[in-house]
Amino acid sequence: MKVLQGIFLLIFCAVISVSTVFAAGLEDMVREHTLKNGMKVLLVERHTSPTVAAWIRFKVGSVDERSDERGIAHLLEHMLFKGTKTLGTTDYVKEKPLLDALEKTAQSLMAEKLKRESADPKKLAELSGKLAAQEAAAGKYVVKNEVSRIYDKNGGNNYNAFTGKDSTAYMISLPANKLELWAVLESDRLRNAVLREFYTERNVVMEERRRSYDSDPQGKLWESFLAAAYQAHPYGQPIIGWMSDLENLSRTKAESFLHRYYAPVNAVVAIVGDIDPDKTITMVEKYFGSLPPGVPVPPVATVEPRQLGERRIEIREDAEPQFMIGYHKPTIPDPDDYTFDVITMLLADGKNSRLYKKLVVEKQLASDVSAFYGPGSRYANLFVISAVPRSPHTMREVEEAIYAELEILKKEPVSQRELQQVLNKLEADEIQSLSSNGGLAYRLTEYESVAGTWRYLTEHRAKVAKVTPAEVMNAAKKYLVPDNRTVAFITKREATR
Repeated sequence: MKVLQGIFLLIFCAVISVSTVFAAGLEDMVREHTLKNGMKVLLVERHTSPTVAAWIRFKVGSVDERSDERGIAHLLEHMLFKGTKTLGTTDYVKEKPLLDALEKTAQSLMAEKLKRESADPKKLAELSGKLAAQEAAAGKYVVKNEVSRIYDKNGGNNYNAFTGKDSTAYMISLPANKLELWAVLESDRLRNAVLREFYTERNVVMEERRRSYDSDPQGKLWESFLAAAYQAHPYGQPIIGWMSDLENLSRTKAESFLHRYYAPVNAVVAIVGDIDPDKTITMVEKYFGSLPPGVPVPPVATVEPRQLGERRIEIREDAEPQFMIGYHKPTIPDPDDYTFDVITMLLADGKNSRLYKKLVVEKQLASDVSAFYGPGSRYANLFVISAVPRSPHTMREVEEAIYAELEILKKEPVSQRELQQVLNKLEADEIQSLSSNGGLAYRLTEYESVAGTWRYLTEHRAKVAKVTPAEVMNAAKKYLVPDNRTVAFITKREATR
């Protein structure tokens, strides 16, 4: 036994040594530069391959939308691939008046639809026909996917974007000698974006909503779960927006949101790969330095009220049973957030985790179990446990088994061995996630925008390593209680629980 403990200690120390060297190296590797307009640039010189990953992350997401803008951040993610005044069009001078006329018609159509039962059917038909004709006329000038084709022609890959609760990011990987092309295209997108084909793309997003939420049981479960867990804070609203929100989004609203927030003062850029940092800074200054700073995204003032009792949501669908259990918890930099990193990995990260071994392997109550926290990290969030019962076992059986494990967490101190295993896995996962240029660019921009500093990357491991068994017990007792719990579950329409 002592031999095994010694081997384990050697492995643990080796992992810690590697991660410590990596963290220290990252501190030395990252070069920071802030433009006069507020754009933060993070550079990492890596010559492992003649490639570079370039990310732009804006500190604006769906949490920053007003009630009449829900879904606008996600829709803008789509729209910013449509081109600019020079790209994506054969003649913007001729296209622009058509787009302006089209917008007036769209505004009139939405206003008439808002009358609901009092709307004039004849007017609706007339405006709908007029809008379709104007979209067709403007569409004659559209050059589809022009920016994507330019990147493809020049060896680019992974050209994509995503919208979250907390931020919106655009990324590309390309040959190092094509980095200036990225600067030309992305600075043009920030300066001269044109939201052409807006209402056509809005229809695409509405169809995405039907497919991924309205017609998908898992999408419904997640959306209903968040709506129940958050009664006041915008974290409870869907990133894609409700269907009625989408139906009333206009190009005018989107342009207003774009011009307010998608600007240097809210942007974090990470360039990782085969670069010369000094030359890269000069290039970024050349193309992005003259952009107006924009308006800082204001913090969300709403604070979710303390939950006073368990909330339960049932979704009846023709789908296999599954459920989510969520507990409100603080976010970074609260010390309890680091404690929940330990709790999450301890309970359900991998086949050696407590819930997986107990529910999936030993008792075979569930076919799957996982734990995570979300839906964002800028504001207080949720610790979530998700499980799929294994027939013939019921959700109630699985749910009670989970609560039994949480009670153990409250009453019995976590062993030092378990804490070390958690830390080992965390170290390995983090190092692996940062091994690629894109992975490192992702993390740098994420933590700079959400945590306020990319150094969270190097500080995180050390703070998690200081979490004690007593802190785990105290956090479990404080947060993992029925009054702080929201449960959402899917049952088959013909099934009884």
